[in-house]
Amino acid sequence: MKASRRSTAAAAAIATAALLTACSTGTTTGSGSNGGDSSAAPVSTTLGAATNGVPAAITAAGGTELLSTPKPDGVEAQYGPVCKGADLGIGKIDFKKDTIGWAQSEKEANPFRIASTKSQVETAKSKGWKLLTTNAQSNVQQENSDIKGMIDKGAKAIIFSPINSTGLGDAIAYAKSKHVAMVPVDRNITGVQGCKDVGPQLGSDFVEQGRRAADAMIKATGGTANLAILLGAPGVNVTDDRTAGFLDELKQKNASGIKVIFQQTGNFTREDGKSVTETLLRAHPDVNAIYAENDEMGLGALAALDDAGKSGTSKVHIVSIDGTKGAVQAIVDGNFDAVIESNPAFGPAAQTALEAYVNGDGAPAVTITTDNQYDKSNAQQAISSGTAY
Repeated sequence: MKASRRSTAAAAAIATAALLTACSTGTTTGSGSNGGDSSAAPVSTTLGAATNGVPAAITAAGGTELLSTPKPDGVEAQYGPVCKGADLGIGKIDFKKDTIGWAQSEKEANPFRIASTKSQVETAKSKGWKLLTTNAQSNVQQENSDIKGMIDKGAKAIIFSPINSTGLGDAIAYAKSKHVAMVPVDRNITGVQGCKDVGPQLGSDFVEQGRRAADAMIKATGGTANLAILLGAPGVNVTDDRTAGFLDELKQKNASGIKVIFQQTGNFTREDGKSVTETLLRAHPDVNAIYAENDEMGLGALAALDDAGKSGTSKVHIVSIDGTKGAVQAIVDGNFDAVIESNPAFGPAAQTALEAYVNGDGAPAVTITTDNQYDKSNAQQAISSGTAY
């Protein structure tokens, strides 16, 4: 079966390939706060070659084939093999009696994290599950402790959002030794394979999100711009993949008129997005386009532009990723050009996969969820309908 570009795009949310050096080390290109100036060079990376139609990163995550079986609602693609908990010594779970854990990685101070936890809690409630919840407050040691603590309290399975792409080996090894089912959502864990180290893995295709953001930027700018990239948090595949996909798509579309003049980590926060953009505007007053790797940084950038009298897409184009109400409203208001959704509502798909993994016929090693996209044509409808979270 020949897969679509979305289903074969390299490095999905569970991708484990090629971390970008500039992102993982927090490297800044462009002008720093000290006023010194240096030319911004595109981050160097490779997306890896597909094998038998399966992207290299999907293979690294444990997927070996694109499945042609019917997909559940909200799922873009699934990759086998099919995982069964029994293969890791995991017994059946009585979901009406046994405890399940949900480990959130970051404080619920932005819409994505709020919606992510809400999805897990409401889905579990509708199923009558007993759900323990924790929040690591962006601390990897705390997330290890949270997961191990829930296991010690009797949790038979843990659904979790990794804080970063490394650092959870302790919790994963502990869960494996206790024969506890582990289902990662959203971000990947480097070197961890579905069916071998953890159970089924679910997430968006972050490389494809970057590609779609690049296409939207090309459309918004007509292919000519002085562009700044607000990079996400260092050390996570979300940042790496969204950067790689964006830059690769500019190259593939021969968009040489879009010059990347500045790249700096904004840590996925509104506050850093604002401060980094303030630095950007001092160093590069000629910037007329910003790619923000999440909505919070984009909204921070907008605040800085507003303070400088440069808000509005007639002055500076903005494309971001997430799909939050604030960013989609910014499209309606004429301040953003487009927003690529990163759907946080993993509750239904993750909990269904967990049930199949431990009590049913198994679940695919890798599941890629479906993301929407917003621009002037549908932004107001997304706000009115509540589709934008």
